[in-house]
Amino acid sequence: MRTRKVARSFDSGKPATLYDHYVALDWSLKSMALGHMSRRDDHPRIFERPTDLKELKEYLGSLKGRVIITLEESGSAHWLYLELMDCAEKVLICDPFHNRLLSDGPKTDKIDAGKLCQLLRAGLLKEVYHSDNALYELRTLVSAYQDVVTAGVRAQNQQKALALGHRNEVKSASFIEEILQANIDLYRRNKRQYELRLADVARRNKQVRFQREIDGIGTIGAVRIVASVVDARRFPNGGKYLCYCGLVKHEKLSGGHSYGRRKPRYSRVLKSVYKTAALAAIRGENPIREYYDHLLAQGVAEHNARHAVARYIARISYGMLKSGTRYEPYRWKGEVQKVI
Repeated sequence: MRTRKVARSFDSGKPATLYDHYVALDWSLKSMALGHMSRRDDHPRIFERPTDLKELKEYLGSLKGRVIITLEESGSAHWLYLELMDCAEKVLICDPFHNRLLSDGPKTDKIDAGKLCQLLRAGLLKEVYHSDNALYELRTLVSAYQDVVTAGVRAQNQQKALALGHRNEVKSASFIEEILQANIDLYRRNKRQYELRLADVARRNKQVRFQREIDGIGTIGAVRIVASVVDARRFPNGGKYLCYCGLVKHEKLSGGHSYGRRKPRYSRVLKSVYKTAALAAIRGENPIREYYDHLLAQGVAEHNARHAVARYIARISYGMLKSGTRYEPYRWKGEVQKVI
């Protein structure tokens, strides 16, 4: 097994063409298919074995030189990521949405492994961020909290729908309402327990405390931001971050003509946090509300001003996460002066 230091950041600093061995893994409960290419190979060598993590590690350990291994994002991807980190110089979890080549032609585990290996060698895979740092526990906590909230909101909607429906004509309506009310009561207790735990995390995490200083962002929002971003350095600039947050659109250009704009694939969690923060900020008396009023005074429509405020909050949040600095309330005035 390899004992070299593992490149654990989102950007390892080495393009895919600088590795000696390219290994693609298609993992399932019963079998694992491997595709392997060296720098000198024109075609991948593909083989399939019964699923055996120990055998997989031994195989990777037998390869001499720099090794990169890829597998698609799935329920077991993070577990494999942690297990294989010491067996390769880089473990790349790729986004299945972008691997359109795998849907072309016949499809088996061996064929998928071979195609993944070729895409890896060509540097055409889009990476899904994974990390093993201390924020993994926070990410798990936030994910569980989100599941509780989703289930609770669903139960409340079902109760409301039952009340608005023909409840008097349904014999079991009272029984259904009783079960729904029990679920809602349980949801409220669990939600309160999660909020107390998240508040405790917020007191001990410097990044969360700094994010909470931004007008409109509360404890839950700050925790969700830090848990979603983990490492702001994985975004090269603020524009990429705004795209990840779903706060900008991509323009479609072809032949010198524009065919409108389309939304990128984005983090719904971050978009929700920043949109909610913008609405909360413009309802109060604070520097961000002053920025909103300034936009309105310049003739910007209300909905465009709200979007601009959400993007402004996201840029400030990104800059704080990347630099580790605290909130500067009137930073927008400097931006306005630069534009003038």
